[in-house]
Amino acid sequence: MPETCAGLGVLPAGDAAMAAGLLAGDLRSLAKAISLTESRRPDHRLRAQAMVDALLGHTGKALRVGISGVPGVGKSSFIETLGLHLLAAGHRVAVLALDPSSLLAGGSILGDKTRMEQLSRQDGAFIRPSPAGGALGGLAAHSREALLLCEAAGYDIVLVETVGVGQSEATVASMTDVLVLLQLPNAGDELQALKKGVLEVADIVVCNKADLDAGAAALASEQLRAALHLVRPRSPHWTPPVLQCSARADTGILEVWQAVCRYRDTMRAAGEFDQRRRLQALAWMWQTIEHGLRRCFDADPAVQDALPPLLDQVAHGGMAPVAAANRLLQRFQRR
Repeated sequence: MPETCAGLGVLPAGDAAMAAGLLAGDLRSLAKAISLTESRRPDHRLRAQAMVDALLGHTGKALRVGISGVPGVGKSSFIETLGLHLLAAGHRVAVLALDPSSLLAGGSILGDKTRMEQLSRQDGAFIRPSPAGGALGGLAAHSREALLLCEAAGYDIVLVETVGVGQSEATVASMTDVLVLLQLPNAGDELQALKKGVLEVADIVVCNKADLDAGAAALASEQLRAALHLVRPRSPHWTPPVLQCSARADTGILEVWQAVCRYRDTMRAAGEFDQRRRLQALAWMWQTIEHGLRRCFDADPAVQDALPPLLDQVAHGGMAPVAAANRLLQRFQRR
């Protein structure tokens, strides 16, 4: 077995071939591997976990950049314009784009390849739209695994686009090296920005679509800078800058990327870059444990027997939710 494939012998033959193709940069193998991580079948989950574990030594070399912002702020256009610049500079760029899923039907449009038409046609670019699947913050549970697979496939920059609602910013910040928060020129005053809480996790703030109204963009930038002074920064070594750009007009994009690189270099010099990744890995482990415990709890026969009457009592005010929860936990712990 070639040196680049060392460690893949622990995988079944088909999965080992898929992993070897992924390491060689085969897009079909990468897509199939990510599909495996997205599957909810228990046997597929075990195979995906084994593959990610076998490939772990080939990961960690990419710069992980989160791109977030409210719907309509122009995230896809921004990523496409930035991605084209990065490809021209010799980088290989992977985009993991999370689409919101219907709360009723569960389906997703998955239209990011359509919105990033130019980027999707370029060699050296890989775009993977995935359904959020109701995951907290619009980030699917498999997103971290997909990110590692892209790194193993040789992409040195991974851009993670979130749905841009709820807790997306905090969630993407927990799996990337830097979070770029896009804002609209007319998004509201600094108090509204503070109430959203998004500035607490943003490393770089960018007013996109600045070409539409230069005056509004300038005012919004000043308000955001004022708001940032009232927010405790995530690092004592970095003050989040507020920049302006237009993805459509292709202005200010390179300045944003230069800020990303300055942030990376600053965090590395301060020793925080690797430390953040270590903390993220530990947080991922505990989240996986929590999800696993919930699955075991839901499948426990004693819990299933007691659950229907307790649900009825709680729904009709016959029992406090905390008392019902404790009774279920006691049944689970006795097993």
